Amino acid sequence: MFGIDVRQKAWSAGLIVLFFLAWELFCLMTGMSDLVLPRPSQVFVTLVQRFPVLWPHIVQTLATTMFGFVLGVALGVALGAIIGVSKTAYDTCYPLLIGFSSIPKVAVVPIFVLWFGSGTLPAVLTALSICFFPIVVNIATGLATTEPELEDVLKALGASKLDILWNVGLPRTMPFFFASLKVAISYAFVGAVLSETVASNRGIGNVMMTASSNFNVPLVFAGLFVLAGLGVALYVVFSLIEGQVTGWATRKNDVIAT
Repeated sequence: MFGIDVRQKAWSAGLIVLFFLAWELFCLMTGMSDLVLPRPSQVFVTLVQRFPVLWPHIVQTLATTMFGFVLGVALGVALGAIIGVSKTAYDTCYPLLIGFSSIPKVAVVPIFVLWFGSGTLPAVLTALSICFFPIVVNIATGLATTEPELEDVLKALGASKLDILWNVGLPRTMPFFFASLKVAISYAFVGAVLSETVASNRGIGNVMMTASSNFNVPLVFAGLFVLAGLGVALYVVFSLIEGQVTGWATRKNDVIAT
C-alpha cells in the first residue's frame, strides 16, 4: 500500500516536471516572445528576484482570501443546514441562491466598491460571495441523503430534530463538506484576486494588473505561479484534514487499493 502510494506520487511529480520541461522547450524551439509566453525559467527567476517586493502582496492576498473563505464557510454551513432540513427553506432559498451564483462576480465588484469603497473589504466580500455556494450545496445534499428510516428510529428512541442533526446529519455531511472546501478555496482566490485587479492598490491581483499594463509578462506569470502554489498548498492542507476526519468514508477504497 505504502509502495503504491509513493510510486503514484513520484509519477505525479514526474508529470509536473515534464510539463514545465515541455513548456520550456516549446518556447526555445519556436522562439516565442516573452511578451506572449515567457519560459518557466524566466518566470522562476523573476519570482526569486522580485520575491521581497511580492511578499507583502502575497500576505495581503492570502489574508483577504482566508478571511472571505472563513466567512463564506460559516455562512454556507448555516444556510446549507437550514436548506437541508427544511423543505420550505429549500423551495424558498435555493432558487435565490442559484440566481445569485449565476451572476458574474466581476459585475458585483463595482457594487461592493460603491458601497464600501476600494481596498480590502470588497475583496473579502467578493471572495465570500463566490465561495459560499459550493458549501451550501454540499451541506444541503449531505443532510438530504440521511435515510428517513434512520431518522424514524432515532425519533422513536426520543431524539429531537436538533439531536439528529448534530449527532447524525452533520457528521454524515463531512465527506461532502471537505469536498466543497477544496473547491471553495479556489473560488475564494479567484474572487479576491478579481477584486484586487479592480479596486485595490495591494495584493497579487494588483501586481498582475500593474505588470500587465507595463508589459512585464514574466511578472504576470510569476503572480499566477504564486496563486497556483497557494491554492495547491491549501488544497493539500484540507486533504490531510479530510483524511483524519473522514477516514471512515474512504476505508472501503483503501481496502480495495490494498
